[in-house]
Amino acid sequence: MSDLAALPSHSPPLPRRSLLLALAGTGLQACAMAGPAASPRRSAQFGLSSADGQRRYRVQLLLPPARPPAAGYPLLVMLDGNAAFSALTDAPLARQAETSPLAIAALGYETEQDLDVTARAFDYTPPVPGESPTWDDAQRQRPAGGADLFLDLVAQQVLPTIGQHAPCDPARTTLWGHSYGGLLALYTLFTRPQLFARYAAADPSLWWHDGHLLSIEERARPLPGGRPTQLLLMAGGAGTATRSQRPGMDEEARSRRAMLSDATPKMAERQGRRAGLDVRFQSFPGVGHGPMRQASIPPTLAFAAA
Repeated sequence: MSDLAALPSHSPPLPRRSLLLALAGTGLQACAMAGPAASPRRSAQFGLSSADGQRRYRVQLLLPPARPPAAGYPLLVMLDGNAAFSALTDAPLARQAETSPLAIAALGYETEQDLDVTARAFDYTPPVPGESPTWDDAQRQRPAGGADLFLDLVAQQVLPTIGQHAPCDPARTTLWGHSYGGLLALYTLFTRPQLFARYAAADPSLWWHDGHLLSIEERARPLPGGRPTQLLLMAGGAGTATRSQRPGMDEEARSRRAMLSDATPKMAERQGRRAGLDVRFQSFPGVGHGPMRQASIPPTLAFAAA
């Protein structure tokens, strides 16, 4: 179920850096980007609840000032929306606005934190056959395996509600995720490739459950016909070699780092041979796993708007 707060049309423009505060409890609103040459953007926010009522979502929208093309705006949906929205700084947004209009939807949780670790562990991970329930961390009693329920919410509520705010081009929709979000972006490509036309995954957590996603990749569903499907895979370069051997790091963490750096380019090679899929791989030497979120945003904006 979604809810949308209304805002009077005479509300004054706000600087984008004030947007997080302004969006709390507000709907569609004018928003001025910082800087003398910046373009004004419109913003909106709406809320959703999970089917079981256990998780509450916040979707924050940034809409172009330009009129939509005949087919609608290209749309970028960003997972870990609170953190992603904070990372959408003025400079990359201004550079992107110079090329083409792009609607951005940051899909996060109703919390003041950048990441809701427990919620994303459930929403962004696939079920594992033979495990009931699937655990992300059994010791901490952190459940996993809710990706299909989450993608139902995206398909049935998130995307249609975004469409009520602005017309979007189905052939130019992009799903972006980092870490667990990257895992989900790839899971979506392999199991529901019709849901988005483009997928961007930054340092996807391919180590999760001993590389369970790799078995899902082997039985990936056929790509939809009639339109191209694109994949942008991005990997940092600071989680390997000597860093993976630093003192105090346990064996599991070392294995995760090694797999993260090695498995992503190998997946790009495999998917590059897949008929009907346009694959791009970009490495970020010296960039650690956490900073990859920020580093991946400028190329993702260009990819989504192209």
